[in-house]
Amino acid sequence: MFITNPTAITFCGYLLLMIVIGFIAWHYTRDFNDYILGGRSLGGLVTALSVGASDMSGWLLMGLPGAVFLTGISETWLAIGLLIGSYMNWKLVAARLRIYTVKCRNALTLPDYLTHRFEDKQRLLSICCAVVILIFFTIYSASGMVAGARLFENTFDLDYTTALWLGAAATITYVFVGGFLAVSWTDTIQAAMMCVALIVTPFAVMYDLGGWSATIEKINAIDPSMLMLTKNQTFIGVASLMAWGLGYCGQPHILVRFMATKSISVIPGACRAATLWMVFCLGGAVCVGFFGSAYFAEHINQATLVVQNPERVFIVLSQVLFNPWIAGILMSAILAAVMSTLSCQLLVCSSTLTEDLYRAYIRPQAGTKELVWVGRLMVLGIALFAIVIAMDPASRVLSLVSYAWAGFGGAFGPVILLSLWYKGMTRNGALAGMIVGAVTVIVWNYFAWFGLYEIIPAFIFNAITIFVVSAIGQKPSAEMEKTYDEVIGLVKAGKDYEEA
Repeated sequence: MFITNPTAITFCGYLLLMIVIGFIAWHYTRDFNDYILGGRSLGGLVTALSVGASDMSGWLLMGLPGAVFLTGISETWLAIGLLIGSYMNWKLVAARLRIYTVKCRNALTLPDYLTHRFEDKQRLLSICCAVVILIFFTIYSASGMVAGARLFENTFDLDYTTALWLGAAATITYVFVGGFLAVSWTDTIQAAMMCVALIVTPFAVMYDLGGWSATIEKINAIDPSMLMLTKNQTFIGVASLMAWGLGYCGQPHILVRFMATKSISVIPGACRAATLWMVFCLGGAVCVGFFGSAYFAEHINQATLVVQNPERVFIVLSQVLFNPWIAGILMSAILAAVMSTLSCQLLVCSSTLTEDLYRAYIRPQAGTKELVWVGRLMVLGIALFAIVIAMDPASRVLSLVSYAWAGFGGAFGPVILLSLWYKGMTRNGALAGMIVGAVTVIVWNYFAWFGLYEIIPAFIFNAITIFVVSAIGQKPSAEMEKTYDEVIGLVKAGKDYEEA
């Protein structure tokens, strides 16, 4: 029974807390700027943990451990690529994007930023951005729905469809109510939970197996190649895994956190905190899958669910190694990972539809309250589309995330990066590059040429297109070049645009 199940009680208590935070955030949401960017008021620690939580979705506790469980530490190349990519994103993008978006008429979304950055009076960039965001974020959101469904399915012994609807409803509620502030505040709690869970669980597995040496010996007995970083890996395989790091500078749900910081002065500290958090979380996720292979080889009677779906390895370990009350907290960490990323994805989609389509083309004179409610309705609409995609019980979290991550990295990555670092970039260059990048991802994924992750050719072709089209077309206006120089000057001086 539910009322006597400690795991379920703890799990539901966490859900209730998140929803309460959503209603508290409602109180502080006064206008559309607050709903979309929290009034650009995030401090350093909240920014760092919010970036981490919104980045590491359910795949961190399900997809990555599952891949390592099957293959061994050769999957660690993915974690290495992500760590490098995240660090470079903080260094190359964060401060410049924060200043540039304020300078560009206080842009609240990436499409809005690109429109004003390149003086796009026809708003073609905005339309193209919106299409890319809606396509790939719907797929990305579906991955979160699948992860949440797996969790509810195992926790409450539900059928997949019922679990899918319950998991989606939990996230939709607090995003619908509280907007960006609710998402950011809950991200802080969720990031802490994810980190603790991924530190505690590997140690518990090692303790059960007799310590580090005994665990490694058991893995070596299963398959010595699982201890090799190069197992079944080619140059293309390693490059494809590490190329995940290229995607960071094109992920709207991460970039919007940079835009929402209260000052660029908090960014260096936030970078250090976020990087340290990632080291613990990614390292813990790899260890969960790695040590889990030894645990279930020794406890074959408990391995059925993991063999059927390796992405359940963290869930099953939580259930069999810990007191039910502790297990409830640890499994809530999976929901935290799912909800943190899914919530900001829904919010970015909502802001794009509301700010860049509804207000731009349908109701230019729409008031603040109207925009907030349109934004909330858009959250519901995108969520329903994502649920439809996630309806297939055979869906895998990591494959859905991989495709969406490549889509954003390939379409937006070079555009955002070069818009902040290349003075000669033009509107036509940005537009052509974005289209080439998005199309390359779709086509390359379909044909799977050379086994190469599609983000690599998409990123390269996108960047080349930007340079070529910008070089042969009309040069940037004097005003665009002046704005660029002002932004660079502020970054070097360590000042926000508001201070200037």
